[in-house]
Amino acid sequence: QVQLVESGGGLVQAGGSLTLSCTASGRTFGRFAMGWFRQAPGREREFVAAISSSGTYTYIKDSVKGRFTISRDNAKNTLYLQMSSLKLEDTAVYYCAIGVIAALRNDPNSYDSWGQGTQVTVSS
Repeated sequence: QVQLVESGGGLVQAGGSLTLSCTASGRTFGRFAMGWFRQAPGREREFVAAISSSGTYTYIKDSVKGRFTISRDNAKNTLYLQMSSLKLEDTAVYYCAIGVIAALRNDPNSYDSWGQGTQVTVSS
């Protein structure tokens, strides 16, 4: 029954910023970890960031650490990914996912529902 809908993608110049959002329904949002993944053409889907159910703990991929921030607003059933200092290599379709437990994970097998994705394109 759970549904996830991402939004906020688009075209941005290198060095610019974008904020993605993901709204969930059908599950008690505040009881589960959430994550962001991305997939570029010809590449496998990769982990980007995760956040625990309460928002207390986060884990961010090394290549985006210091540039990306994951956050959540449980009252609004919404997950966010704030992206700054964007690079060409950040170009991908970004997906949000809801976990099967409260603790954060970087394993896609720890997530059982996925959004449809939103395209982020970074230009020079």
